[in-house]
Amino acid sequence: MAIDTSDFKNGISFYLDKDVYSIIEFQHVKPGKGGAFVRTKLKKVKTGSVIEKTFRSGEKVDPAFLEKKKMQFLYQQGKELVLMDLDSYEQVPVTKEQIGDGAKYLKEEMEIIALEADGEVLGYEVPNTVELLVAETDPAFKGDTVSGGSKPAKLETGATVQVPFHISEGDLIKVDTRTGDYLERIKIK
Repeated sequence: MAIDTSDFKNGISFYLDKDVYSIIEFQHVKPGKGGAFVRTKLKKVKTGSVIEKTFRSGEKVDPAFLEKKKMQFLYQQGKELVLMDLDSYEQVPVTKEQIGDGAKYLKEEMEIIALEADGEVLGYEVPNTVELLVAETDPAFKGDTVSGGSKPAKLETGATVQVPFHISEGDLIKVDTRTGDYLERIKIK
């Protein structure tokens, strides 16, 4: 059963040129002259790359039914990351490239989502935010905090992010995995 442009919603997935894409953004446009159309921003599920595409109003696409499977990151072995299916307990080795940019924020026992269509894993979703310990950063100096600005900090997973000057080694911080931005310092109870 095909879906047409009037059914478009954010998050809907469909086949386009034999690949699965998800709608990130869409806008219906009715110009004064000519036919209406829909402007979209689409994310290729397999690679995470984003494209812009315009559809004629009423154009049809084939829906893709993405199954979301809960996986848990167990450990890194060489260049591979070992995940466990939380339903079958099957262990699956994957490369960092298959997980994408979010791989550098993975810590042991963290849950991620595998996206499957027709029995094939197309990609993985890492949580939008993660809480990680600061492993290394320059010490804060008096007066630095007033000027704003930031300094690099290496996290427990090996990822490096820019943090405010008042952040010290051992602090727990929240990071946005989509942008790599520091969000806040978490109080350790």
